[in-house]
Amino acid sequence: QVQLVESGGGLVQPGGSLRLSCAASGSIFNINIMGWYRQAPGKERESVAIITSDGTTVYADSVKGRFTISRDNAKNTVYLQMNGLKPEDTAVYYCHMYYMTYTRQSLSSWGQGTQVTVSS
Repeated sequence: QVQLVESGGGLVQPGGSLRLSCAASGSIFNINIMGWYRQAPGKERESVAIITSDGTTVYADSVKGRFTISRDNAKNTVYLQMNGLKPEDTAVYYCHMYYMTYTRQSLSSWGQGTQVTVSS
């Protein structure tokens, strides 16, 4: 059983910064794609940023130039550095990973979500 544990959310003023972390634990051989998604009240979950095993990154247009996704493969951890936060960034942020287990199963998992609130 693979678990993703997120941390780093909270309340921040507009223009402020937060850094989210998501660590995976369990029977993981390797992790292919790591990503961050968010869901605001009354809206569908949307992709924020993803990073592949070779370091290729893709960002939603709304966060380009403000957010940076990175990964530490040795720690099975993905990060999201969020700068220049805006009220419209307020949402529950979820991490997601596609991984392969030691039994060569290709699976995916979601984190439990962490609340990010941008407000003065």
